[in-house]
Amino acid sequence: MELTGKVALVTGASRGIGRACALKLAALGAHVGVNYNKNAEQAAQVVAAIQAQGGTALAIPGDVSQFAVAQSVVKATTDAFGRLDILVNNAGTTRDTLLALMKEDEFDVIIQTNLKSVFNMSKAALRQMLKQKYGRIVNMSSVAGVVGNPGQTNYSASKAGIIGFSKAMAKEYGAKNIAVNVVAPGYVPTDLTNNLPPDIKAGILKFVALQRMGTPEEIANVVAFLASDDASYITGQVITVDGGMT
Repeated sequence: MELTGKVALVTGASRGIGRACALKLAALGAHVGVNYNKNAEQAAQVVAAIQAQGGTALAIPGDVSQFAVAQSVVKATTDAFGRLDILVNNAGTTRDTLLALMKEDEFDVIIQTNLKSVFNMSKAALRQMLKQKYGRIVNMSSVAGVVGNPGQTNYSASKAGIIGFSKAMAKEYGAKNIAVNVVAPGYVPTDLTNNLPPDIKAGILKFVALQRMGTPEEIANVVAFLASDDASYITGQVITVDGGMT
């Protein structure tokens, strides 16, 4: 795989899977916009790590769950690098609780952060990609969006919505050489999963065929493939990277 000369933008790239994606895309030669919302210091560390490898990166702040902000994040990328070839929609969060106990705002904020951000960023990036007649969008879902997960009706709904959105967008813009695919990670240790109790973690691993957790880097490898021209005839697909969990 090679991404030399390509420009990539990764949302939620200051930590976890987003960070791994930014580092992987840069290692393959892409110039990378490292979007973050609150973690400026961590985003700066990602940029520094990319530069230490000889790559080019720019930290771009912004809450992409807001459409105007998403537009400004895309503009900052194109202003800096002249184009936008790859968009990785990774920004997301959780508010886990049983449905009977879930507050309305705990549902709304997950839909806004996880799903609306994908709409915002994809729409904001579309004009540039149409102008180029080239684009690769990789949207981060979850196995929770494929099979559901108790205590996560809000999260599962947002991640399932990403799948439907991506399949529809793939059909709308495939003729314009814009590919849209989904990666659905299984159990990967990140800041979103590290607080799970040990018994819950052990229970999850019972359902993983490979009997171990994944790594952010293993997710990033699949994202990079879908972002590359090696995947030029793949669009509208959901790649589940879960060690056989589903």
